Amino acid sequence: MFKGQPRGLIIASIANMGERFGFYTMMAILVFFLQARYGMSVAESGDVYSWFYFGIYAMALLGGIMADKYTGLGRTILVGIVTMLLGYIVLTVPVDNRMITYGGLVIIALGNGLFKGNLQALVGNLYENEKYGKLRDSAFSIFYMCINIGAFFAPSAAEGMLNYVLKGSHFIYNGQLPSLCHQYLDGAKGLDVAYFQELADKASMTPIADYSTFAHSYINAVSTGYNYAFAVAAFAMLVSMLVYVGYRKYLAPGDFNSKSAAAQGMKVESISPAETKKRLTALGMVFFVVIFFWMAFHQNGLTLNQFAKDYTVNEVGPFTNMFFNLGAFLSVIAFVGGLILAIRKGSNKNKIVGAVLAVAGLVGSYLFYTSFGAENPITPAKFQQFNPVFIVFLTPVVVGAFAWMNKKNCEPSTPRKIGYGMVIAAIGFAIMVFASMGLTAPKELASEGSSLVSPYWLISTYFTLTLAELCLSPMGISFVSKVAPPQYKGLMQGCWLGATAIGNKLLFVGSYFWERLELWQLWSIFIGCCLASALIIFALMKRLEAVAK
Repeated sequence: MFKGQPRGLIIASIANMGERFGFYTMMAILVFFLQARYGMSVAESGDVYSWFYFGIYAMALLGGIMADKYTGLGRTILVGIVTMLLGYIVLTVPVDNRMITYGGLVIIALGNGLFKGNLQALVGNLYENEKYGKLRDSAFSIFYMCINIGAFFAPSAAEGMLNYVLKGSHFIYNGQLPSLCHQYLDGAKGLDVAYFQELADKASMTPIADYSTFAHSYINAVSTGYNYAFAVAAFAMLVSMLVYVGYRKYLAPGDFNSKSAAAQGMKVESISPAETKKRLTALGMVFFVVIFFWMAFHQNGLTLNQFAKDYTVNEVGPFTNMFFNLGAFLSVIAFVGGLILAIRKGSNKNKIVGAVLAVAGLVGSYLFYTSFGAENPITPAKFQQFNPVFIVFLTPVVVGAFAWMNKKNCEPSTPRKIGYGMVIAAIGFAIMVFASMGLTAPKELASEGSSLVSPYWLISTYFTLTLAELCLSPMGISFVSKVAPPQYKGLMQGCWLGATAIGNKLLFVGSYFWERLELWQLWSIFIGCCLASALIIFALMKRLEAVAK
């Protein structure tokens, strides 16, 4: 996979893998933490979530300016890693203080802004060398795939810490209970008390003498479990920092901006003011369109996560649990990956390794399957593992498909891939429309309850949205690195992330309408945004393709 690629790509991918592991450990539980610790509603927690996501990407503009004008890419990236580490440490403090939580989130957002865009710019610089230039699109797809390996393990880490604390407190996790506990303590207005007590009895391993005491204890246990999960994120950032510092020499070929390149006598692309304007205009068009993709896509940690908590079954049979238990899922992955390696064209050594891996995976899968009960509990945060694992498996497929098209001289241009991604995203939310038919509206949920649907609805949606992401996100990063004027490399990556920031600030659209619309109406908003964005992209296609040549 890394054959023919510069070594720096491997180091950048591993460093970002650790950072993404920490980040997605946090993002899998952030909304649930805010609701559990502070009793926030969906709308309130969604507002904090959207501001935080906005800050993460908006700060990338500051990071781009610093790297381009002052500190350079490498130093800015290092400062960003250290800053994020400090932010995660703040979030590990188990206190009931919103200002401490908000302070930690601000620090993480600042560090991420210094880190993310500049690392992408550095990777892009590695492909300024003519030797690697034709590998740019595939490199960013590989980069994107590798960092999502870290994201795949993140929900399991968060769940593991939560269950560890709950078990020590003699509780069992129930996603609905923290909010119900807060309602009970606030006077039980609009709460079905009998339903609350039924869930509390199931979640408690000991007889409940006082439901008020139980509510306080359960809220504290869940919140502390999430604090432990933030500690895991901090450890991941420490590992990322050590990898980056220890192997930074392999990133040196890409660690330059236009100013330092000129000072060292390096050849720097020179373009006219007219060409600069043309490129910046094209980039601005793409930035505008992707705003609406990210507004829809990042509902995965907000309204889609809420759907997992409130409308999806919380117990599954042994077969489905194979995809929610980390060990079982890894066994399945080993079996599938080994089988592919064994039957594909290649050396006999690879075929033997693949066969051994497939057999080991099959045996492991059988042992896990037979150890599961008829009903097995799952947590909503675990749904966040499906997007990264789909990225890992689908990236080689997508890269291979585009490589085959390239040989046939029919590979879509980068802007066209982005347009296709918007259409596929609309299909993903169309699946949610069908999943939501007949379900109780969220505003009536506390008093009426609702039937629960199969987890495969959400899994199918994440699969489709992942296909959309692979057509849009790595291709967009590649497009920016290719088209950006040389003096604005870091800044344009920052602007790409700035557009993402605006889209993430618009995440509140989902949480705002969560308790105001029927579910199918909510998902239809995102379908409309994605389709409208696709129409804009295809209308501007000739201009975008002209600057991408």
